[in-house]
Amino acid sequence: MSVQTGDWPDHLFETLKRGGIRQVGYVPDAGHARLIDRCRADTEIRDVVLTTEEEGVALAAGAWLGGERAALLMQSSGLGNCINMFSLARTCRFPLLMIITMRGEWEEFNPWQVPMGSIVDPVLELCEAEVYRVRAPGEVVSTAERAVQHAFGDERIAAVILSQELIGKKVWTK
Repeated sequence: MSVQTGDWPDHLFETLKRGGIRQVGYVPDAGHARLIDRCRADTEIRDVVLTTEEEGVALAAGAWLGGERAALLMQSSGLGNCINMFSLARTCRFPLLMIITMRGEWEEFNPWQVPMGSIVDPVLELCEAEVYRVRAPGEVVSTAERAVQHAFGDERIAAVILSQELIGKKVWTK
């Protein structure tokens, strides 16, 4: 499958659908805007706007206990809010699939994003998450498929990191 530069969010959505995702929790994020729009428009997916990212871990636990699969969409800056809740997924061994848009790396204009952005991978690895990083549109589908299999096949924590290079340069606007 050929994934073009601008249509990778649609391919990611289709991959999540094929993976049986029926609930999606998110804090609104420009990097996930197209994916969120697709989830909101799909009547088979329950989209849940979160007030903070760690609520998404509880959403994933509840979905799994109720026989459904969930995904948590967040920006890298929200990852720090979840660290304590990851112990729930790790201890109880329920699947936690996260799709994380990066900040604080390539072409970042906001210095406040750099500290958390620079430690995303090590933090996830310390929480025993399998980390899958996507840098190019052609990597989106196969990477997401591996993460879905890891999360739900092995009942583990899996994170797909969408690099800032993939999602594009953020521009400050007023």
